[in-house]
Amino acid sequence: MNTVENEFLLTAVGLAGPAPQGEATSWAAGVLRQGIMAGRLPPGTRLSEARVSEVLGISRNTLREVFTVLGNENLLQRIPNRGVSVARPGPDDVREIYRVRLALETSALRWTDPGPQPGLHAAVAAGRAAHRRGDVGGMADANQRFHRTVVELAGSVRQNELMSRILAELRLVFFSMRQDPSFHAPYIERNARILELFERGCREEASVQMHRYLEDSRHQLLTVLEGPGAR
Repeated sequence: MNTVENEFLLTAVGLAGPAPQGEATSWAAGVLRQGIMAGRLPPGTRLSEARVSEVLGISRNTLREVFTVLGNENLLQRIPNRGVSVARPGPDDVREIYRVRLALETSALRWTDPGPQPGLHAAVAAGRAAHRRGDVGGMADANQRFHRTVVELAGSVRQNELMSRILAELRLVFFSMRQDPSFHAPYIERNARILELFERGCREEASVQMHRYLEDSRHQLLTVLEGPGAR
């Protein structure tokens, strides 16, 4: 692990505080998950059992449980003879992620009673502000906030948990676009249009627009991942 990653873990542990009694696995998983979602542990980062367990203050057995939890969330991968590293999602992962997103987001818009949505307005406003600043990370954060809030319209704890896992994995997919404002910027106003339709009571049209939006986003990602410059 390099200096930046060590510094992230030390800072994250300081912010999180000590692990609650009997909850070391979920606590440590949260620390690493947040690091992945924040982009501080990018795809391909190798995680040394010795160093990570030392910094987190947990045993190696507990850390292996953490690795299993995050592996099941598709955030980490174990490569024989090379250890554990942050996952690098490929084209098939993107297709699966978007199958889930299409189901969750379009149904939330289609079946939820419309009404004022201050959370969605706040996400759109944050995206526009980030765009004006030229803040690519801020645009990505606001965009994920918008889509998380869309799924929350359904009022399902299970769907919210699934969407949180999907968005964490999606962060890894978006990592290669982290400095490209042209990727995120066009979707800000599309978010605003979907919100406008939903609040006007045009649920079906909002759902259709979201379907097209997600198909366009999927196509854009696959073009990058499968293009001539792909790894």
